[in-house]
Amino acid sequence: MGRCKDSTTGLLRRLAGAALVGGALFALPAGGATSASDAWPRAEPAAVGVDAPSLHALDEELRSGKYPLVDSLFVARCGRQVHFSRYEHDYARIYDRQAHQKGALNARLTGPYNYYDPHWHPYFHGTAEHSMQSVSKTVTSIAIGIARGRGDWKSSLDRPVMDYFDAAKVRNVDARKRRMTVRDLLTMSAGLDWDEDLPYDDPGNGSSAMEATDDWVQFVIDRPMVAEPGSRYAYSSGATMVLAHIFRRETGQALDTYARRHLFQPLGIRDYYWKHTPLGIPDAEGGLYLRTEDLARLGELFLRNGRWHGTEVVPAAWIAESLQPRIEATEGYRYGYQWWLYPHGEPATYAWAARGFGGQRLLVFPEAELVIATTAWNLTDEGAALTPELTARIRDRLADTRCPAP
Repeated sequence: MGRCKDSTTGLLRRLAGAALVGGALFALPAGGATSASDAWPRAEPAAVGVDAPSLHALDEELRSGKYPLVDSLFVARCGRQVHFSRYEHDYARIYDRQAHQKGALNARLTGPYNYYDPHWHPYFHGTAEHSMQSVSKTVTSIAIGIARGRGDWKSSLDRPVMDYFDAAKVRNVDARKRRMTVRDLLTMSAGLDWDEDLPYDDPGNGSSAMEATDDWVQFVIDRPMVAEPGSRYAYSSGATMVLAHIFRRETGQALDTYARRHLFQPLGIRDYYWKHTPLGIPDAEGGLYLRTEDLARLGELFLRNGRWHGTEVVPAAWIAESLQPRIEATEGYRYGYQWWLYPHGEPATYAWAARGFGGQRLLVFPEAELVIATTAWNLTDEGAALTPELTARIRDRLADTRCPAP
């Protein structure tokens, strides 16, 4: 899982629309560097109240490997970039043995779902586009909000999920499955039999088992029910894959195509990649690749209440709705619509978080107008300890919770 430059990258970027890679169709964005007008404006940390010595010390610790296999750290405050570092790792060497041994993270041995393959992970074909993993779920939620605001998604979130399927072709249909709604999928409370608390290299993990099949959506909707929908949190990548299926049924467009036009283009995000399942459905649960600075744009967009350069991209009402703490999750988090809500401080307030396998993190502290983005590829402990560290070392050492006047 390295970042070596690949000689085919330039050709791939010139292909219009799509390329056939590894036997499946993968949509490709239009290439091109971000223009100067889209670049983050910069400021010295002290100018926006960020403690520079603490930030420098954290950067040195990341560079030394104290927090293993972190690939980048981006910090913005008051709409200004104050820090951006990348940290080099030889993933082709680090994961060489695993890359050639079939297992739960390598069920297909070759191609985009071998998580140890340096051609695909953590960087897309040697570019700066880093695998986001489950941050893709948060982007899926954002796209749903945009579609609802534009009138392209007309149904209520309380519409039954089974309305989008032929019940005669679904296994284990019972009264509870018929009561499962789109909102239950968004809040990870579908009630399906699904265990994603196991390590991802365990074949019993629901996500790993799903990715080993060809028809991911069918695998998910066929699962038996074990709880009343909406009653119990159970993290499920499968639930987000069903949302991708419903998105197509509601809007008539694929999730990635819609996100490109109505989310990425307005934000000036030009360099990205989105994997598809073997049957060609956008991998809503973990297939997106973004540059670190573009991941941070998503947090800044929500800080701006959904507006970018004066134009509404995401309805403010959807932002408020999706960031409500709707259900108790794991590790002390609450959960909204595919957003993690991280309590911190006394009295506790919520940071908004998008999290992905391997150590991808987007943290937004709205009261401080602070955005932190990290990428990593630690496939053993995911760098989970870094979230409280980022809070303590950056957020809790701000000189002022309010941004200085322009």
